[in-house]
Amino acid sequence: MKKRSDDKKWYKLDNAAKIIPSSARGADTRVFRICCELKEAVEAGILQTAHDEVKDEFPMLRCVLKRGFFWYYLEESDFSLRVEEDHLPACAPIYYPGRVNLLYRVTYYGRRINLEMFHVLSDGTGGFVFLKKLVTRYLELKHGISADWHEEEKSSVSEKQDDAFEQYFSRQKLGDQLKQLGRISVGRAHQIRGDFDENLLPHLLEGAVSAKKIVTLAKENGTTVGVYTTSLYIQSVIDSMSLREKMSPIVVSVPVNLRQFFRSDTTRNFFGVITVVFYPKQYNGSIASIIEVVKKEYDEQLREDKVEQLMNTYASFENHIAIKMVPIWVKDMVIGFFNTKSKQGITGTLSNLGRIDMPEKVAAYIDRFSAFMAAPSQQICISSFGDRMVFGEVSPYASHDVMMYFFRRLVKLGVEVELSTNDYDTHPDNTRREKRVSEGAGVRKKKKEKQTAKEKRIRDRTGKDKENKDELLSQV
Repeated sequence: MKKRSDDKKWYKLDNAAKIIPSSARGADTRVFRICCELKEAVEAGILQTAHDEVKDEFPMLRCVLKRGFFWYYLEESDFSLRVEEDHLPACAPIYYPGRVNLLYRVTYYGRRINLEMFHVLSDGTGGFVFLKKLVTRYLELKHGISADWHEEEKSSVSEKQDDAFEQYFSRQKLGDQLKQLGRISVGRAHQIRGDFDENLLPHLLEGAVSAKKIVTLAKENGTTVGVYTTSLYIQSVIDSMSLREKMSPIVVSVPVNLRQFFRSDTTRNFFGVITVVFYPKQYNGSIASIIEVVKKEYDEQLREDKVEQLMNTYASFENHIAIKMVPIWVKDMVIGFFNTKSKQGITGTLSNLGRIDMPEKVAAYIDRFSAFMAAPSQQICISSFGDRMVFGEVSPYASHDVMMYFFRRLVKLGVEVELSTNDYDTHPDNTRREKRVSEGAGVRKKKKEKQTAKEKRIRDRTGKDKENKDELLSQV
């Protein structure tokens, strides 16, 4: 943190955030949404009061994004946020070049509280720190309780603002950096195909399952939830591939919370990415053949020395003098180009945000948490609360073929799946009767009222068209 001559505080972007303004394009808004669904309707006035009381613990939220000569940076502002009823598409753009505004939103609809952030401010883990504090304070005010939050969350304001990349960075030679990046790159990967929304509007899909059943399935296969869900995702991608497409590798990008390896309470970005590569010819029809490869990749890449090496590789480019001296407009073009090329090496992204814990006194009022990340193709976010594990996807594709294969497989394994979507092109008159499949397990998919071309405002299940629901199970 530094001060300008006009006494306004400003912050360098952390390592992970530096490429985000240059790569936010089209459907890839670089905005994530995390949600808390309560067991009761949200009261807007109380939510606004709760926000105003907790926001000062997160000074970065007051910042706006500015464009310098060499880098983008964050500058403190006097703007204040007004909590609003949800009326925009999920993960709609927050940052617009040349516009100065806050980089997050807090919205509500029905029983849901939504937090959306431009990724320069924080990662999903950091965002959840704020959302948990906001929800806790809201429920304290609503029900006149004291949740003893200080026993749960002890980091100081300054610790929340730490740039952990800078704190743990150790310099590498440029040659070592290039060798490491060479190991990260795997060439062109299989690309998920589908019909894009003509306006690149986001299509959201949320699948809720029993966390206990997923844990049981992972244990039955002798592995962890992370390895098992990655393997099941790969298996579902294979289900969607043609014979010709099976010549290409499936590459899954897996964000890793670096706080697991390096002690930090920062709410800024602090994550790395590993890549899991699987060739369809390795698949013998059993998920065990995939788990074997995925587990090996996880074990190898998540060794502490490998994670440190990867973090240093990313961080060292920022600290290289030749890169520092390149003007921002050149960086924008180069980063945009390489970001586009890098997408060709990734099939999809699977981000497991883990278990969300809340103070005991407020947990009883909460049904679930969920997360979504805008992506040009497909990114699946997993979050768990109690026995609710939620898989969230938002993409510009008008269909969700891979995820439907994913959920079908879970249903066949005896897991009940509740689906919700904002697909606006399915008319509510086309009702289907509910089916029961796989030993009583079922899938419920909530449909939305068809929007006209003039309206074109696509909302997730928190939107005002939530009342138009149907059971849409014919795809299972």
